[in-house]
Amino acid sequence: MKTLSVAAVCLAFATAYPVSAATKPAIDPNIMKLQVMLDRLGFTPGVIDGHKGRSLTMALKGFQTARDVPASGETDAATGQLLDAYKTLPAIIDVTLTPEDVAGPFVGPIPRDPAKEAKLPAMGYADAMEALAERYHTTPATLTALNGPTLSLVAGATIKVPNVRPAASAYPESFKPEWRATLAQLSVSSDQPKAAKIVVDKSDGVLRVYDEGDKLIAQFPATMGSKHDPLPIGNWKIQGTSYLPIYNYNPKLFWDAKAGETKQTLKPGPNSPVGVVWMDLNKEHYGIHGTPTPETIGRTESHGCIRLTNWDAARLSMMVKPGTPAVFQP
Repeated sequence: MKTLSVAAVCLAFATAYPVSAATKPAIDPNIMKLQVMLDRLGFTPGVIDGHKGRSLTMALKGFQTARDVPASGETDAATGQLLDAYKTLPAIIDVTLTPEDVAGPFVGPIPRDPAKEAKLPAMGYADAMEALAERYHTTPATLTALNGPTLSLVAGATIKVPNVRPAASAYPESFKPEWRATLAQLSVSSDQPKAAKIVVDKSDGVLRVYDEGDKLIAQFPATMGSKHDPLPIGNWKIQGTSYLPIYNYNPKLFWDAKAGETKQTLKPGPNSPVGVVWMDLNKEHYGIHGTPTPETIGRTESHGCIRLTNWDAARLSMMVKPGTPAVFQP
């Protein structure tokens, strides 16, 4: 198992479609159930929030393509039949918080300034709410909506969460304990399929995973490139994976770096600019990685790299290996 530091041109820099909590519609339990099912089946919608959107449409299309039915992006009759086996799966479950769930350590608000971030003991979760939101593939706002504004995150409290806990947790012994703990924290099941290749499709905004028979086996929403740092179209390959990487910030690699910024070394953690895992490509400074802001996937631009939610990036890291082809297409 690799533990490396990374230096990359991969920060997000603009939220394109901000939506205030006050204007969001109420959670639709049927939509949340669909999101939970697709997440469990490997065709993830990104954050699970009970709302329709492009990421859910693309997740449905991916699932439909993999199951050889028309890719309508809607829950039509054919898709309903495919999902019928999961109809008894509860979308929302009750969990009782343990002392470990709320103990931390938590680092407080993340400053989002490299010099200040470098002073933190780790790029860990700000608080228990953020940690629990990532564990259940959702957002703090969604947890609050599910539980009410008086939600109290204390040991012994029972809260409602999306039902995404992993089906299996027999993580390889070759993984260091802290990485196994991270996979469990992110609700990543250990029974992942193996990738023969991945395809990053800029026009659709997704990363697709194929097996040896060229069958689509998984799909994740992704943020990729920008006008300043376009996605490097072409045929690449995974060179290796760094779990919980140290991040080396170099302002010379960023066109939008602030005057006076200097090189900084950021410690590992889920709030690292590259999230919890980095899959290195055979193109210098480029990789596939996680993000500290999962709600922005598909809503921001990046500095050329491919960003996934932390849980999707961790899941993908269990599918690929050194030498896995990575095709980047317009």
